[in-house]
Amino acid sequence: MIYFDHNATTPIDPRVVEVMMPYLSAFYGNPSSLYRMGRIARSAIDTAREQVAALVGALPAEIVFTSGGTEANNLVMQGNGCNAVVAISSVEHPSVMESASYSQRVLTLPVNKQGLLAFNDVVSLFEQPVPPGLVSVMLANNETGAIQNINEIALFLKGKATLLHTDAVQAIGKIPVDFAGLSVDLMTISSHKIYGPKGCGALVFNKHSCEIKPVLIGGGQEGSRRAGTENVAAIVGFGKAAELARLELDQRSSHCLKLRKQLEQGLKTLPGVVIFSEQVDRIPNTVQFAIEGVDGEMLLMQLDQKNIAVSSGSACASGGGKASSVLLAMGIEPQLAKGAVRISLGKDNTEVEITKFLEVLKSIVIKE
Repeated sequence: MIYFDHNATTPIDPRVVEVMMPYLSAFYGNPSSLYRMGRIARSAIDTAREQVAALVGALPAEIVFTSGGTEANNLVMQGNGCNAVVAISSVEHPSVMESASYSQRVLTLPVNKQGLLAFNDVVSLFEQPVPPGLVSVMLANNETGAIQNINEIALFLKGKATLLHTDAVQAIGKIPVDFAGLSVDLMTISSHKIYGPKGCGALVFNKHSCEIKPVLIGGGQEGSRRAGTENVAAIVGFGKAAELARLELDQRSSHCLKLRKQLEQGLKTLPGVVIFSEQVDRIPNTVQFAIEGVDGEMLLMQLDQKNIAVSSGSACASGGGKASSVLLAMGIEPQLAKGAVRISLGKDNTEVEITKFLEVLKSIVIKE
């Protein structure tokens, strides 16, 4: 199979599997236990925490392991945002959009046709009678790949009694991500987007500007910020995946960008192709496009029959034949948005696969 859906999930790296295996068999101790097997598990978690922190430019003490990006986003919204007015962008992941409803009030920031926020709209939030106590803007969009200017927002919020959260799940491992450099208070990351196991993520927090308000209670794990016995094997895998992502970042990024350029050149030879967010900075592996008059889900199924896996948008919001909410928020005409297809490339994709995809796509959409 030609797999072009790495923004949904990545195949687990064999090097990650290798380090996980002992913690699925021999070293099964509870990391809260004081005897030797428990201490071994605890030490493995500590190492993983250091590896994840190194990837994102944070301190190990600022990493709270969760079951994934969705839980981390919920932890922010249901914990830190539950008693506040919350502002979110109109193109956030569903786990932010839906969990924001736990707050006192939700303010939604619009985006332009390229998927970017207007800085003036962020400024206008503080002309409200009650300004937001939490602002959440994703670093890189999971559908279009568009990168937001988080630094600009952080600089404006500096000195204000407002926390800034960014969902960086799609950014890590594809572009440099520096938690301290971004000047955010909270950041969400995930393992299975960087060739690690599913079921593991983290919330990164600035221990000088905020504290995590737990949602899961009943244990002292993760500094009493997230109760529950740790998934040691998955955390170890996340750590290894983070280490590899840091060491191989430049190589992976340049490889995917080269393939993306080849893909986009080929797409532009087809009549009626629209590439979304083409005019702004994007993560190097992502292309979301539509072909006028072609139904996206039908095209997806036809490609699947040819053993090519692509996506029609966010895997967490797929199904039902609905147009992408991200594209609708960008002001894209509903019929065109309904035809959207997302290609998200990975480190093991090849130029040959791009060529094959373009040949198959042309055979489907161009009728003789």
